[in-house]
Amino acid sequence: MPLQDEQALWIALSRIPGLGSRGICQLLQQFGEPAHIFAAKTAQLRDVVSDAVADAIRAGPNLDDAATTLQWLQQAGNHLITLADAEYPQALLEIPDPPALLYGKGQLALLKRPALAVVGSRNATPQGIKNAEAFARALGQQGHCIVSGLALGIDGAAHRGALDTPGGTIAVVGTGLDIVYPSRHLALARQIVEHGLLLSEFPLGTPSRAAHFPQRNRLISGLSRGCLVVEANLHSGSLITARLAAEQGREVFAMPGSIHSPLSKGCHQLIKQGAKLVDDLADILSEIRLNEPVAGTEVDTNGTVLASNKVDDPGQQLLEIMGFDPISLEALLDSSGLTSDSLSAMLLVLELESKVATLPGGRYQRIT
Repeated sequence: MPLQDEQALWIALSRIPGLGSRGICQLLQQFGEPAHIFAAKTAQLRDVVSDAVADAIRAGPNLDDAATTLQWLQQAGNHLITLADAEYPQALLEIPDPPALLYGKGQLALLKRPALAVVGSRNATPQGIKNAEAFARALGQQGHCIVSGLALGIDGAAHRGALDTPGGTIAVVGTGLDIVYPSRHLALARQIVEHGLLLSEFPLGTPSRAAHFPQRNRLISGLSRGCLVVEANLHSGSLITARLAAEQGREVFAMPGSIHSPLSKGCHQLIKQGAKLVDDLADILSEIRLNEPVAGTEVDTNGTVLASNKVDDPGQQLLEIMGFDPISLEALLDSSGLTSDSLSAMLLVLELESKVATLPGGRYQRIT
């Protein structure tokens, strides 16, 4: 059967009202592939799904409904990944309810990289934003793909931090991929398509609905080896992601904060429940190790990433500019040509990697 015909049957199956991914998986186990499901007798189908769903399947695939998606798939960078495809992420096969279909837009190869989720409050503090971006950038430099949900606040900061790193970033969204939510992240979404990957289990045209976000959170945690919560109040959706991560056997990390801040209470609750407290990059790297190198990195005999060998690694360039003598921020601005914001963010990453120390008087010193 031609690929486009197979894709049309998968799309049509996913659009059957009341079926869902669990039902599709049960049907696949029983009949093997979508073509066989649509060819099954009503009595056979009713052994697996409800009478109403069985009748809808027996009515035949709505190929007209699939036409728009097939046209979308003709555009460069757009992808449909089914449970039958080799590109389907192995990590999602380990969770209790893997999606039958995934829609992708961008760099599909990122699904093969070791990943870490970085999530948190939509109403994050400036320090929380700074921490999320710095940790995501440092982890991305170590070869970890950063997975988050494209939300305002911590999610957006995590994506921005990882965009230009060897690890890259994946944004798992709660809408169809022809819709960007929130709209304020339209420019960021375009950058992710260019350098990372947008991913969704929802068909094209699916709008933002509150119920979709807990559902997509299981994919954020499921794709990842661990989940770092940067800031969260006690009612944050990030705690749902952390709980799902724990249930899926993933590591859970939480960043502590002031006992007086509502945005620290969710993280403190996670720590009380057994999440690993994180105030340094090593707290994560001691638990999460790469099994294989990412292009542009070198590893030791144990498979641990040692350093990026990319010639254009901006962190390494800054270290070379610094030398090993104490240097002021003003002198670094003059010698590096960076903006104040870019330099400060880069120095924070290097501090988290224990490559730079902050000295009294606003000076910095390279220590590795």
